[in-house]
Amino acid sequence: MSKLSGKVAVVTGASKGIGAAIAKAFAAEGANVVVNYASSQAGADAVVQSITAAGGKAIAVQADVSKAEQARALIDAAVTAFGRLDILVNNSGVYAFGAINEITEDHYRRMFDVNVLGVLLTTQAALKHIGEGGSVINISSAVTSLAPPASSVYTGTKGAVDAITSVLANELGPRQIRVNAILPGIVETEGTHTAGFVGSDFERTAVAQTPLGRIGQPDDVAGVAVFLASDDARWLTGERLTASGGFR
Repeated sequence: MSKLSGKVAVVTGASKGIGAAIAKAFAAEGANVVVNYASSQAGADAVVQSITAAGGKAIAVQADVSKAEQARALIDAAVTAFGRLDILVNNSGVYAFGAINEITEDHYRRMFDVNVLGVLLTTQAALKHIGEGGSVINISSAVTSLAPPASSVYTGTKGAVDAITSVLANELGPRQIRVNAILPGIVETEGTHTAGFVGSDFERTAVAQTPLGRIGQPDDVAGVAVFLASDDARWLTGERLTASGGFR
C-alpha cells in the first residue's frame, strides 16, 4: 500500500518549485492533494494536470495565506472536495535579501506576513479538521543556522517558523497531531534562478561547502516531506530536519 493512501493534503505555494514537487510526491503515494497558489494559476493547473495524468486526484485553489479569510477558504475547499484533511504543508514563502540599511517596513511586513502569519493562519484553519494522526509540515530554511549576510529579515522569518514548529508540536501533541519542519539548503527552483543564485558565486561557495557536492533539487525535499507525512514518522514531532546535502 502507498504511504499516504486515503490521506488528504493541502500544500501551500504549490504552483512551482518545492511545493509542486511535494504535491506530486504526495499524490504518487496515494494522497488526494490540494495545490494552493497565490497568483500563478497556470503553474498550479499544470501541477494538477501532471497529478491527474498519472492517475492521482488533485485540485488547484487560489488563496493568499496571509489573509485569514482566504486561509479558511482554502481549507474549506479541501474538505468540500475530499471530505477530510490529514496533512498540511506550509510551504508558501517569499524572500528578498537586503543589507540592514536597505530594509523597509514593506520589505519586513511582506515577508513576515506570508512566511510567518501565513503559517499560523493556515494551521489555525486546518486544525478544525485535522484529527488524530494528522501531520503539519512547515518549510523553513537552512539559513537559520547559516545566517548569510543581508538576510536578516528572511532569516528572521524562518527562525520564527522553527520556533512556531516547536511550540505547536508541544501544543498539539496531546491531540496526536505531529508538527515538524524541513530546512532546505539552496535548491534549484524557478525562484532561485530568478533571484540569480543558480550559477552565481553564492552557489559555487555553497557547493564547495556541501559534503554531497551539489545543490538540492525539489524532489530531494519532497522525499523528506513524504516521510514526515507518513506513518514512518509517527514518533517524530517538533523535529527540524535539515535537507541540505550536509551544508551547514
